[in-house]
Amino acid sequence: MGRMWQTLFLYKWKPIFGWLPIETLIKERQDQYYETLGECDRDANSTKFIEFSLQAIYDALMEISLSEQVTEQVTVQVSEQVKKLLMIIGNETLSTKELMERIGIIHRPTFRKNYLIPAIKQGLIEMTIPYKPSSSKQKYRKVKQ
Repeated sequence: MGRMWQTLFLYKWKPIFGWLPIETLIKERQDQYYETLGECDRDANSTKFIEFSLQAIYDALMEISLSEQVTEQVTVQVSEQVKKLLMIIGNETLSTKELMERIGIIHRPTFRKNYLIPAIKQGLIEMTIPYKPSSSKQKYRKVKQ
């Protein structure tokens, strides 16, 4: 239900919401999630689910916002990581898994935060399926200049 809500409403409204790890947000609040779904089912009203989802999204965005308040040293590090990603990708079109293997990173959230998302935000890398950012078939390539 959370994935459908994210995809159908939030992502179509603002594509940035496609990057939110809804499954992770729900897993972290799993008991509350199921309790909320049960209440919504009993009441035949989805308001509490929407409020639950929005609170989880708000919390995630606040966490991201705090993590973006980085020092100059970290900013330099991210720039070096983006350069490394660009070198690794070359003229190929690669999946997240392929990119991570070539760079030598096994922690997906770190890869996304330090390599992939900054490169996309800077307009250096693009998705092959931009309307489905979390697709299992998603790949990335350099933006043609």
